[in-house]
Amino acid sequence: MKKKKSKFLTFCFSMLPGAGHMYMGFMKMGLSFMAAFFFLIFLSSWLSIGPLLFVLPLIWFYSFFDCMNKRYSTDEEFLLLEDNYLFSLDEFAKIDRGIFKKHSLGSGILLVLLGVYLIWINTINSLSGYIPDGIYNAIQNITRLAPQIIIGVVIIVIGAKLIRGKKIECDMND
Repeated sequence: MKKKKSKFLTFCFSMLPGAGHMYMGFMKMGLSFMAAFFFLIFLSSWLSIGPLLFVLPLIWFYSFFDCMNKRYSTDEEFLLLEDNYLFSLDEFAKIDRGIFKKHSLGSGILLVLLGVYLIWINTINSLSGYIPDGIYNAIQNITRLAPQIIIGVVIIVIGAKLIRGKKIECDMND
């Protein structure tokens, strides 16, 4: 049973996305906010995509005000609140349990490429003293840009599939 907590501590914990929700007993929701917030920071820094950080204030504000709204709800409303993951991850997990089976070739290729990339980075870094600086810097720049290029291609492919699917759907309705 969830119990309302201190207003002051709820406010303090709400400053970190997800922590206020966890403090009030909404573990799934808090974990979702926290994971989304910090994963976005990680992804932005790893792929060197600074504009991705513009989404962080949206997550922060939504998390803060959602937590405060939950805290200031009436006792009856508070007891009726459910602890769910963001973006309906509960439903997504139920529907797509066999996603790796459906897309085993693509998943396998993705895992192999990720493994090769990680081995490549470690090998190049360990050989840095034996490779001339110009060549090493060129290899390092290409290696650093590879994930951005791959993510860009994936985004374009997904966008094209969505457009094509919508066009096919519109053609079927005509």
